[in-house]
Amino acid sequence: MTSWMQIGLELVLALVGGAALGWWRGTLAERTRLLTQTDGEVLTRRTQAEADAQRLGEEAERDAKALKREKLIEVRDEWFAKKQAFESESAETRTRLTEREKAIQSREAELTERSEALSRRDRQVQRIEQETAERSRQADARLETLQRQEAEGLDRLERISGLTAEQARQQLIDGITDEATAQATALVKDIRDQAKLTANREAKRIVVQAIQRTAVDHSAENTVSVLNIQSDEMKGRIIGREGRNIRAFEAATGIDVIVDDTPEAVILSGFDPFRREVARVALSRLIADGRIHPARIEEVVERARKELEDEVLATGEQTAVELGIHGLHPEIVRLVGRMKYRTSYGQNLLKHSIEVALLSGLMAAELRLDGKMAKRAGLLHDMGKVADREVEGPHAILGYEIAKRYKEHPVVANAIGAHHEEMEMETPIAVLIQAADAISGARPGARRESLDNYVKRLEKLEAVASSFPGVTKTYAIQAGREVRVLVEHDKVNDGRAEQMAGEIATKIHDELDYPGQIKVTVIREYRAVALAR
Repeated sequence: MTSWMQIGLELVLALVGGAALGWWRGTLAERTRLLTQTDGEVLTRRTQAEADAQRLGEEAERDAKALKREKLIEVRDEWFAKKQAFESESAETRTRLTEREKAIQSREAELTERSEALSRRDRQVQRIEQETAERSRQADARLETLQRQEAEGLDRLERISGLTAEQARQQLIDGITDEATAQATALVKDIRDQAKLTANREAKRIVVQAIQRTAVDHSAENTVSVLNIQSDEMKGRIIGREGRNIRAFEAATGIDVIVDDTPEAVILSGFDPFRREVARVALSRLIADGRIHPARIEEVVERARKELEDEVLATGEQTAVELGIHGLHPEIVRLVGRMKYRTSYGQNLLKHSIEVALLSGLMAAELRLDGKMAKRAGLLHDMGKVADREVEGPHAILGYEIAKRYKEHPVVANAIGAHHEEMEMETPIAVLIQAADAISGARPGARRESLDNYVKRLEKLEAVASSFPGVTKTYAIQAGREVRVLVEHDKVNDGRAEQMAGEIATKIHDELDYPGQIKVTVIREYRAVALAR
């Protein structure tokens, strides 16, 4: 390292001295040239040039020495820095090597210890294997001895008993099986009798308690509504000239208006409670207004129908609130409201559904089931009865499909679909709905079978008439003795209307059972409407 530094210093000194000497020579040559330019100047300034040259030489020598010292200092500082870095790096390398050497020594010691431990385990395993082999030989010898003794004992027992081992085993199994079967049969019978006794007593208690707590008045629905009027003079205005007002009213509402000798009363007859209510409201408003003519009748009837639809929705919402049922889809709420104007065997469907909901909730609470779920299913169990008439199928299945369509809980949907056993019951709540439905319908005077059959017959009568193309509306009136059919004037001409009346009568005769005779009236009228503005 010292020889390298010396070589560097000498090289720097040589470079510095050469540079200074070159510079001095250049300067001297320049001055000499200037002195030689003019002989006169050279002579006069010779002395001065020599002095300057000497001075410059001294300055150059001083500069060279100073530059030499600076370079020496820089080289020395750089050498010391590199020396320190080298020594630091060497120290770190020695430290790492020392630590690695210690780790290797420690690992070697650990491996040596593990090797010794493995050697000890190998010796123990060999000793255990030898002991195990010896014990296995002894066990085999004892097993052979026991098997020989067992065979001798079996031979001795077979000679004494006169039975083989298989026969004795089978006799033992048969005896145990008979005894266990007898005990199990007796136990099952006791459990079944006790369960029946307990179940019957508990079921009676729950049902009786639910009936007592939800007892309500029932009255069979009628097929007529009586509208009181102020005087008998109004009857003539209701009938109109040549009966045009009453015919227009019956065509717009589908309800038969009976104007007889009953004082200050007009009777509205129809099997559909919703239509009958629309007719009652519309006729009340016409009587109060006094303007009774066909155009006004249609306007008032349509307005009454829309208002009653709004009332249906409000009724559904109020019923749900009263029962504490929330989150119903608006379409389901509308169906609940329509139950108010629907009867089932003469029993109001909304009252029946409310009663079933209360009964189901009470019985579910007694059985520690979900009372809210049971009440929800009880309220909705018959909503298939108020679904669109175009959809075919049992009302329980229709209700099930509606519940699934509007994301009702699967328990509720199953209870709706299974309450008449059209599908399998999956939860106890479905059983409760079926029981509550039977309890509500079995009350004395709650239902009338004949009325329901009558309503169904009129519905079928309207359905048959509506099945023909070009028909817009059909109304069964006169207690089902007449069906009025309104057709589109641009699709059905007069000749086709007469032909359609005969075809409808023939189809009714072939497909329906009815007493007496049914009159079919096909109505085709053309109306021209214009607005004066």
